[in-house]
Amino acid sequence: MNALVPLLVTLPLLGAAIALIFGRQRKVQVGVSVVTLTLVLGIAAVLLYTVDVSGEAIAVSVGGWPIPFGIVLYVDRLAALLVVVSSIVLLAVLLFSVGQGAADGDDETPVTIFHPSYLILAAGIFNAFIAGDLFNLYVGFEILLVASYVLITLGSTESRIRTGVVYIVVSLVSSILFLAAIAAIYGALGTVNIAQLAARMTELPQDVQLVLHLMLLLAFSIKAAIFPLSFWLPDSYPTAPAPVTAVFAGLLTKVGVYAMIRTETQIFRDNDVNTLLLIVALATMIVGVLGAVAQAELKRILSFTLVSHIGYMVFGLAIATPAALGATIYYMVHHIVVQTTLFLAVGLVERRAGSTSILKVKGLMKAAPVIAVLYFIPAINLGGLPPFSGFIGKFALFDAAAQVGTPLMYVLIVGGIVTSLLTLYALMRAWNLSFWREDEEQGDEATDRISYLGGAPAAATQTERRVIPRIMTAATAGMVAVTVALTIFAGPLYELCANIGAALQDPVVLVSDEGTTP
Repeated sequence: MNALVPLLVTLPLLGAAIALIFGRQRKVQVGVSVVTLTLVLGIAAVLLYTVDVSGEAIAVSVGGWPIPFGIVLYVDRLAALLVVVSSIVLLAVLLFSVGQGAADGDDETPVTIFHPSYLILAAGIFNAFIAGDLFNLYVGFEILLVASYVLITLGSTESRIRTGVVYIVVSLVSSILFLAAIAAIYGALGTVNIAQLAARMTELPQDVQLVLHLMLLLAFSIKAAIFPLSFWLPDSYPTAPAPVTAVFAGLLTKVGVYAMIRTETQIFRDNDVNTLLLIVALATMIVGVLGAVAQAELKRILSFTLVSHIGYMVFGLAIATPAALGATIYYMVHHIVVQTTLFLAVGLVERRAGSTSILKVKGLMKAAPVIAVLYFIPAINLGGLPPFSGFIGKFALFDAAAQVGTPLMYVLIVGGIVTSLLTLYALMRAWNLSFWREDEEQGDEATDRISYLGGAPAAATQTERRVIPRIMTAATAGMVAVTVALTIFAGPLYELCANIGAALQDPVVLVSDEGTTP
C-alpha cells in the first residue's frame, strides 16, 4: 500500500503536464482530467479502507531519505477521508465545468489554462492533506496559491483581476507568516517533522511555545477565513467562474482548518489557546451570518455563510474532546459537500435567470423546477434542519460542548443555534424571492419589505441568460445525491469520524526517527 500514497500527488501533476501538452485538444484534456481524478478517488478509497480496517496509519518517506531529511507522506483515517471527499467534489465540479465550457467556449473557463491549473490545484490539496511535515504542508499551500490565482482570474475581466490581486496579496501574507513560523520552529527544535515536533515541543519554554503557536494559528486563520481575517473572501469568490467558486468554497478554506486540527491536536497538545479559539469561533459564526442576511446576491450570501460555518469547525476544535473532534470532522465533510453543491446550484440559477440577485430573479419554481429542488435540498441541509447531516453535525457539536458544561460553552451553543436559524432565514428568503415569487409580479410586498437590500453589493447585477447543458444539471444532481447520502449513511460515517477524533487525542507518533509507522 505504501506505493499508492505518492500517487495521490504525482498523478494530478502528471495529468496537468499531459493536459498542458494537449492544450488545443479539448476532448483529450477533459479525458485526462476525468481519468486522473477518478484514479485518485479509487486509490484514496482503497487507502481509507486499509487504514480504517487495520487501525494503523501509512507513512512513506519519499525517495528513501532518512527522517527527518526526507519528505514524509502520511495517510491516516483523517487524511484518507478528506482526500476521498475532495476527489468526489473535484470530479463533480470538473464535469460541471466541462458542460459550461462546451456551451460557452472559452469565455468563462479557457480550457487550455483551466485543466492544467485545476489538476495542479488538486495536487496541492491532496499534498496538504497527506503532508507529514510542516514544510511539505507549506509546499501544498503554495501549489494551491499558484493554481488558485490562475483560476480565480480566468476570463481576465476587471473585477476578477481586482479581486484576484486582493486574494493573492492576502495569501502571500499568510504564506510569509507560515514560512516565518516554520523557520522559527526549525531554529528552535531542529526539525519540521510533525511527529518529532510533537515529542520535542515540550522542551521549549511556555512563552516560546505560545509565540510559535500563535504564528501558525494566524497563518492558518487567514487561509481558513476566520474572523476578523475573513474580509477578503466575500469579495473574492463571487467574481470567479461558477465551477471555480464552487471548488474554492468547498475545499480551500478546509485546508486551513485541517492544518489547524493537525497542529492543535499533535504539535501543541500542552499549550492550548482554546478560550481564544472559542471567542474567535463565536465571532466568526455571528459576524459571518449577519453578513449573509445583509446580502442581496446569492453568491455573496453563500460566501458569508461559508465564513460563518467555519466558526462551527473552530468551535469543535476548541472544545478539544474526542467527541468534539469527531463532530468537527463530520461537520467538515458535510460542509465541503453541501457548500460546493449550493454554489453549483446557484451557477445553474445564474444561467437560467441571467442574474443571481434575489431582487431580480423571479418565478424559477415554475420555470425551472429541477433547479428549485437542487437548491432547496442543500439549502435546508446547510440551515441545519433535521434529519439532514447539517443538523446531525451541529447537534453533535452542541452535545460535546454541553458535556464540558462551562458558561462559555453554553454561550457558544446559543451562538451556534442563532447562526443556524439566521442561515436558514437567509437561504429561505432567497428561495422565497427567487423561486416562489411569480415572474409577472412587479414591486410586490415581499420586495418592498427588503428594499433596504437595494444598496447591497451586486444587488442589480444582470447578465445574459444561457442554455444549461445536461451535464451541468447532472453534476449538480450528483452532488445533491451525495449530500443526501451523508444523512442516509450518517451512522457509519459518524462512527468513522468518532474514531478519527479519538485517534487525534491519542499520543500517536506519526513517523519515528527510524521511519516506522505506528
